[in-house]
Amino acid sequence: MIALARQGEPEDSWLRAERQIGGRGRQGRKWVSIRGNLYASTIVRLKEDDPPPATLSLVAGSALWSLVFLEMNDPDFRGHVSKPVELEPNLRWSDKLVLKWPNDLLLDGAKMAGILLERDRDAVIIGFGVNLADHPRDLDQPANSLAKYVDPPTPDVFLDYLAGIFRHSLQEWREHGLSYLRYSWMEKSFPIGQPMAIHDRDNNRISGEFAGLSEDCALRLRLADGSVRVMHAGDVFLI
Repeated sequence: MIALARQGEPEDSWLRAERQIGGRGRQGRKWVSIRGNLYASTIVRLKEDDPPPATLSLVAGSALWSLVFLEMNDPDFRGHVSKPVELEPNLRWSDKLVLKWPNDLLLDGAKMAGILLERDRDAVIIGFGVNLADHPRDLDQPANSLAKYVDPPTPDVFLDYLAGIFRHSLQEWREHGLSYLRYSWMEKSFPIGQPMAIHDRDNNRISGEFAGLSEDCALRLRLADGSVRVMHAGDVFLI
């Protein structure tokens, strides 16, 4: 996709692969490509007055959450042929489907999707990996898939919906800025006070509680002494 971007491929172009032989996760993690899942990338062409490009990770995550929520919550959406799994009383799918800063989607506490951003000049390539039909095993973290709960769509059908929702989310990002994005993303993430630990770029482990997002959409971590540390990068692990 970077090669296509350098050749002038416009914004809102998408490229989907049936499988990825040379795919990679963040920080060199193992990548498993299962047929029937979504592996797709799109291009965002940065404009002079756009918000910070790094926040596109949250835009992408919010769009993906919205689509999966429709899949899980509305049996009439896309004409499901199987009934969604029944939840226990007083539980909602919005409680089971959670965005984890900065770029993961968790379903029932396990990773269902990941997002990777790469920048090349004025282009940001946003890659989506979504477990639709199945999920990998024997990873360093639990994984999940949509097929465990509902009859999953094919990757091309899922991508058609995702492209439209992401297009709308991108427009909101440009028109309303980070204050709207911050509010929208936090509605889809953990409650304030969720215990977590962050491994920073130097692999230091910092424990605390989720304290929301800063004005520039960095993660705020409340430490044991009551102080708040703002994290602009790192891996989040729940405690």
